[in-house]
Amino acid sequence: MATTADFRTGMIIEMDGAAYRLVDFQHVKPGKGGAFVRTKLKNVETGSVLERTFRSGEKIEEVRLERTDAQFLYSDGDLFHFMNMESYDQFAMSADRVGDARLYLKENEVVGILTRDGDPFQIDLPTHVILTVARTEPGVRGDTAQGATKPAELETGLTVIVPLFIDTGDRLKIDTRTGDYIERVSR
Repeated sequence: MATTADFRTGMIIEMDGAAYRLVDFQHVKPGKGGAFVRTKLKNVETGSVLERTFRSGEKIEEVRLERTDAQFLYSDGDLFHFMNMESYDQFAMSADRVGDARLYLKENEVVGILTRDGDPFQIDLPTHVILTVARTEPGVRGDTAQGATKPAELETGLTVIVPLFIDTGDRLKIDTRTGDYIERVSR
């Protein structure tokens, strides 16, 4: 059991039979009355956002997750198939469970899988990934009226805003937390 003093962004708690990720929290000490913690929680399964207030010191159930490395093998529509790098067991995760992480997954890449009681629970992506530009418009010299950027579609289907000098086939470093372009990587 944890208390509200243990809250940290990204912490996963169990509440009403569902797992929630702590997106944001704020300790509030009003002039009169007891202190409380105002939180914003995101349901890990459905993605719905919930705002809830806890009394200061209230006990909460923290979800314990274990991290294992797994290789992403392939996707066949609604299922994403992985192989555990320690035991070589293969398992599948639904597209709903994978969520937006699918935009950063390339075949044969090793990612972290968070497991809860032995069951795959969530994908733990690295902070940065290297992806190749699949399609983008050519940059026009002197076209800087709109900030010198353009959209580029990457090999996984993710669309990012990039500078004009980026071409189809370039490899880019992408931040998985925000989905933003960081830099072009040399071949």
